[in-house]
Amino acid sequence: MTTSITPLIAGNWKMNGLMASLSEVQKLAEMLTRGTAPRCTVAICPPATLLARISEMAASSGIVTGGQDCHPAQSGAHTGDISATMLADAGAQFVIVGHSERRAGHGESDDLVRTKAQAAFAAGLTPIICVGETEAERRDGQAEAVVGRQVATSVPEEAQAIDVVIAYEPVWAIGTGLTPTTDDIRQVHDMIRAQLIERFGDSGQTIRLLYGGSMKPANARDILMVENVNGGLVGGASLLANDFYAIISAV
Repeated sequence: MTTSITPLIAGNWKMNGLMASLSEVQKLAEMLTRGTAPRCTVAICPPATLLARISEMAASSGIVTGGQDCHPAQSGAHTGDISATMLADAGAQFVIVGHSERRAGHGESDDLVRTKAQAAFAAGLTPIICVGETEAERRDGQAEAVVGRQVATSVPEEAQAIDVVIAYEPVWAIGTGLTPTTDDIRQVHDMIRAQLIERFGDSGQTIRLLYGGSMKPANARDILMVENVNGGLVGGASLLANDFYAIISAV
């Protein structure tokens, strides 16, 4: 992990979480305030129905929040969508864009992901831009080419001056319990870092690169020790305070 960059551990709750889930947030907040302050930024990205409530109840513990997606427009006739401005109004500081489940399930392109990231910038949010290859693409030796293209097209030019986060999530590792080797992770993260430096110069050295894809307490420490891994985008393990705290502690 690059020590000059403040790590980010972000929990993506996906389509999980009801009012009863707030007890896990309260438990995590108590764990974070009882002991030594975490050496990272801790974020929870819950469903929109819980965003304002968690933003309010977790603020005193240092937990920040984020949305799971946003529309490119700030307002308008877009039934069922949510804008980055609305997320910010509900207390969010981050928003996930381009998650593989959005790319696959909703047909989102790199160009659309870029416009969503730009909408996040306009609303004062930090976008977490997700990239990653499928199992077939990795098997065909195309992992770096696919991820490199996604980074080139999904990350807007504004990233050289405004905070942005990139999360590498190999699609085949999300929710499957499978993870690439640390050497595989290092290879992709090093490639992304080199591409960012070539494009943005010194600014590319400070963009946080997260790993996501079945990160859990058992493997978090090994993954977070990899150079150019500046935190994690955590799925299922972020729903339970004990598991999420263990990953935070691994920093």
